[in-house]
Amino acid sequence: MLQRSWPYETDMQQAAIYLAEETAEDWWEVEALYDLCFAPGRSALSSYRLREGVDPIAPLCLTARDAEGILAGAVRNWPVRVGDFPAVLLGPIAVHPTRQGEGVASLLMQACLDFARVHGWDRILLVGDAPYYSRFGFRVLEGVEMPPPTNPERVLGVALTDNAWDGVIGAVAAMRDCN
Repeated sequence: MLQRSWPYETDMQQAAIYLAEETAEDWWEVEALYDLCFAPGRSALSSYRLREGVDPIAPLCLTARDAEGILAGAVRNWPVRVGDFPAVLLGPIAVHPTRQGEGVASLLMQACLDFARVHGWDRILLVGDAPYYSRFGFRVLEGVEMPPPTNPERVLGVALTDNAWDGVIGAVAAMRDCN
């Protein structure tokens, strides 16, 4: 059994941030953060179709709170398949506008990569901007197809184990029963 040390903490810009697995009590607050940070039609995005009716990967859904317990950021992760290969679909990841520029997103991203590796996942994909996510090791995935209308240049992946994306091509589909 995995032993986790909660809270996962760091000092960023001289403000302590504590990471913890999202709980049922966090759900509405995290949803409000996503509503604040993303366009009103966020649930119409193609990646949301892969999340419908699927439970997120609980140990990879994280909240970032300050010392007063105020939500600074959050991330959720979902199980998907690319062809016959399981993968983590990272996102949404959001940081409260008053906390942007403090490294909260980087902390959440690095924790996701670390925890996914510990939980035995081989690969993570997301839809995002390559110049930003390349610093975490993400690259454009050739031959991996998100539901339309997704720009293929924004479909990015990172291997958590050696060569994890080698030979992995095909349509991304929802995966159930991963928890």
